[in-house]
Amino acid sequence: MLKRFHIAATAVAALAVLAVLATSVAAGPTRPPKPGRARATFAGGCFWCMEGPFDKLPGVVSTTSGYTGGSVQDPTYQQVSSGTTGHAEAVEIVYDPAKVTYEQLLDVFWKNVDPTDGGGQFCDRGNQYRTGIFAHGEEQQRLAEQSKKDLEASGKIKKRIVTQIVPAGDFYAAEEYHQDYYLTNPVRYRFYRYNCGRDDRLKDLWGAPAAH
Repeated sequence: MLKRFHIAATAVAALAVLAVLATSVAAGPTRPPKPGRARATFAGGCFWCMEGPFDKLPGVVSTTSGYTGGSVQDPTYQQVSSGTTGHAEAVEIVYDPAKVTYEQLLDVFWKNVDPTDGGGQFCDRGNQYRTGIFAHGEEQQRLAEQSKKDLEASGKIKKRIVTQIVPAGDFYAAEEYHQDYYLTNPVRYRFYRYNCGRDDRLKDLWGAPAAH
């Protein structure tokens, strides 16, 4: 009986290790959205903090934390966070264009980042935490560039806006434990967000706390 119990326990432990490994590897580029849906990709520092604001927007179907803008295929969190792959932490949004416009998504993006910071975002430093708009097609590129010009002309942001607008490339979904982190780990998420000074800086920039 003891021997049989030991074998069973070993098998359970092995399965647990395999489960962890399965969630620690990116699963290749995400697929195009279904007909009637569109895709938008934004980088705004820690991807945990970028899902919530878009999830609250009517017409958004899903948000996925992941990596884009780099040169390594199927990057892991450890690789991206080292700053050696060229990727940025980003969020991919699938939305219904009949219910929400790309311009509305852009508005949510700008109000949840510090577009004047070229060294990262808030307490997260490094190119992997840069801001960026990754345009899917010429129309998104045009609208993103116009929104940046309008923001610059508005005078709301006193410093130079350094957020890059570039064509979208492959987007790799992050490991499962990163997805919906603000929902699955609310206490740790709030603690991180507060310690990072994100909301205080956003209030300084935009005059009111951002939704999160």
